Amino acid sequence: MLQLQNGFIIRVALVEDDVNFQNTLMKAIQGAPDMSLFSVACTRAQGLLALDQAPADVLLVDLGLPDGCGIDVIRAAHAKWPECHIMVCTTFGDEWHVMQSIEAGASGYLLKDSTPDRMAFEIRSLYGGGSPISPMIARQILMRFRHDDKSVAATKKPVFDKPCTPLSAREKEVLEFITKGFTSDEISNLMHVSRHTVLTYVRRIYAKLEVNSRTEAIYEAHYQGLLAN
Repeated sequence: MLQLQNGFIIRVALVEDDVNFQNTLMKAIQGAPDMSLFSVACTRAQGLLALDQAPADVLLVDLGLPDGCGIDVIRAAHAKWPECHIMVCTTFGDEWHVMQSIEAGASGYLLKDSTPDRMAFEIRSLYGGGSPISPMIARQILMRFRHDDKSVAATKKPVFDKPCTPLSAREKEVLEFITKGFTSDEISNLMHVSRHTVLTYVRRIYAKLEVNSRTEAIYEAHYQGLLAN
């Protein structure tokens, strides 16, 4: 990663075929002093080929590509670039695309209605450990979880004897900050520890809860009663 005077340059890769939105993203990246445009792909095939390069820090992926679905690129990037932060930028807001993208490895999901300045902010948030999600998509995910809870409650008796996942006091503290939307850098400052330490706690939380994203961690923590109401 290239080093900037007060931090780092965030290397951003794009997989986007919409010329207008591609220009919006490029304008946002090129206008940000802490970002650089790592690569640009316009098709699913080009996006998959770009994954043979050294990994980017952030990958922005459209889902409706001319030769296939961007979810394939997300899934491959999650495997080849495990440290890369992946975000969907698309016009598809239906449940199937949302859930498939998250399961494939995306940590953010934005609809194409953001300004260049807002996109730069969301890229920084994603890189810092956040999960930028358009309000409509966030509501949809919550409704999905609510529906799943009701379905389980209607068909099964509550499992009161299921043991809660044992989290340490510090892991619980990190989990509480995650649910409030704080990024890894913000949590680092609040807890007076390094960002690396925060990410270590996050990985331990994911492993113990058997999840792969912040959204899943929050849902599972609520399900197990690990979070204060």
